[in-house]
Amino acid sequence: MTTKTLSKSELAQFTGSDNWYRHTINRNVLYTDGAQHVAEHGGAYWLLDEIAIIQPYNKRVAAEEFQVWKLTVHPDRSATLTCDDGNDNIVFTKKIEYTDFPLDEITLYFANHVIHLPSEY
Repeated sequence: MTTKTLSKSELAQFTGSDNWYRHTINRNVLYTDGAQHVAEHGGAYWLLDEIAIIQPYNKRVAAEEFQVWKLTVHPDRSATLTCDDGNDNIVFTKKIEYTDFPLDEITLYFANHVIHLPSEY
């Protein structure tokens, strides 16, 4: 098993994207180099899946053109995934029983059908 390594300073270096990746399940969703890096180095393709797959199925989420997704990992390795409208109005919350995601928290944006890091916005 490979060790997952990810740091906030490493993620801050992503300020644009040379590549766009199409989500394999929701083909209407793209993601950037930074989001790809999170998925690959943080073992978090599941996180991109959570964001992409809910889009056509949850009306409250889909109604928000700009979405802020936050994953907060708790000391017991459970986590909470939330989506808000950019003004701290939460429109979706999901409890994650267990994650080995290497950071205590991460924020991703979803806008114009693209998942990206805040530094790439």
